[in-house]
Amino acid sequence: MASKKSNSASIAQNRRARFEYFIEETFEAGLSLQGWEVKSLRQGKTNIADSYVTFKNGEAYLLGSLIQPLNQASTHVLCDPSRTRKLLLHRKEIDNLFGKVSRSGYTVVCLELYWQRSYVKARLGLAKGKKQHDKRETVKDREWQIQKARILKNSNLR
Repeated sequence: MASKKSNSASIAQNRRARFEYFIEETFEAGLSLQGWEVKSLRQGKTNIADSYVTFKNGEAYLLGSLIQPLNQASTHVLCDPSRTRKLLLHRKEIDNLFGKVSRSGYTVVCLELYWQRSYVKARLGLAKGKKQHDKRETVKDREWQIQKARILKNSNLR
């Protein structure tokens, strides 16, 4: 598990989101989870590649995230791996995100799930979709960075 800070460890990342969208801002939100979901997250059985945020009745919900139940942890509970999970945000943050999504054509996507102490947090990104030519530029830049690193590595060996 890669850690960015000393007190946070990554559970899952949505790498496809950075390829598909321009990320304008990021937010941190808590997740309302059940016990079996926390146990599955500790085992790393999650996928957030297709997850996004919707707003309903003044609250934010995470849709499309998949948490696979463990067989030994969820024998007596009816588990829904793709259930809608409530996001824990401040009222001002919800209003800000809802306003930008409804007026400006933004989308809110989940970029990462990570541990902060014993809590599961979600890093959300306020995103705008990329066009096909923007995606090609991203690929071209990534390939140039790899090629540049190879050139520098070979020139340092001599």
